[in-house]
Amino acid sequence: MFCSIIFSVLITTLVHESNAQLSSSFYSSTCPNVSSIVRSVVQQALQSDSRIGASLTRLHFHDCFVNGCDASVLLDQGGNITLSEKGAVPNNNSARGFDVVDKIKSAVENSCPGVVSCADILALAAEASVSLGGGPSWNVVLGRRDGVIANQSGANNSIPTPFESLANITAKFAAVGLNITDLVALSGAHTFGRAQCRFFNQRLFNWSGTGSPDPTLSPSYVASLQQSCPQNGSSGTTLNNLDPSSPDTFDNNYFSNLINNRGLLQTDQELFSSNNSVTISLVNSFAGNQTAFFEAFAESMINMANISPLTAPQGQIRSNCRKLN
Repeated sequence: MFCSIIFSVLITTLVHESNAQLSSSFYSSTCPNVSSIVRSVVQQALQSDSRIGASLTRLHFHDCFVNGCDASVLLDQGGNITLSEKGAVPNNNSARGFDVVDKIKSAVENSCPGVVSCADILALAAEASVSLGGGPSWNVVLGRRDGVIANQSGANNSIPTPFESLANITAKFAAVGLNITDLVALSGAHTFGRAQCRFFNQRLFNWSGTGSPDPTLSPSYVASLQQSCPQNGSSGTTLNNLDPSSPDTFDNNYFSNLINNRGLLQTDQELFSSNNSVTISLVNSFAGNQTAFFEAFAESMINMANISPLTAPQGQIRSNCRKLN
């Protein structure tokens, strides 16, 4: 069954790829070292910030779900950008890594001025982040152009949140052409990184008005999280490991955590705890076979990176990822 799923995803990827006019060799003559430049800057950033790989991967995700993969998430408010996506609820005081994208862009511009889009930089940075974290590597298809608008309302409405039902999340993935396999595989990115208490503390004390914790959480895990995120705590910004077993390593422990009722976010645990959901078999498969997860994750990242990309002559190559030319 898993092979057939991978095959169907591959077919979808090839269709997306041909439609989008993207190619893994797009910069072979104009900026042949772009992948190694991006990887070098990400590697350097990881030395001082173990979270940055997860943050950069998340930036790419949040970009692609709004107006397609066009680097609109990077635009600051100002000029023609009256409402930045950075101010949307899923990104405000949460999305990070913009300074590292700036460093990557500067390094790329020094080598190949005016050639590589910020949208492609996000795609390359996500791949570098995952592979440097111990996860899979894949050929990133390139040739995107940068968008010239931001869509804050789109970011508020289209990006999956930690508080939604599995049905809602599935619908949001379907709206951008991604299927259940993509949903489960891409959720596996929560194998590294951190989340603030405010994104899950509704599960710890008064789940759905019951006065008790979410019953799909392991009692010992609840106790640990309640210490980190006390009910009357002054700050909801305390960071917690998304994967308590190997927080900075990209592996398949995320799925084992779900089976053991240790999924941090509501939308994590629902992949396994929703009755009769088709996601359960995928969680079991990925928990038992890291290679299967890595293969599916790589294909799903390619699928996601093919969501409505701008290609020439649309868009622009921004010289500064934060603002329009």
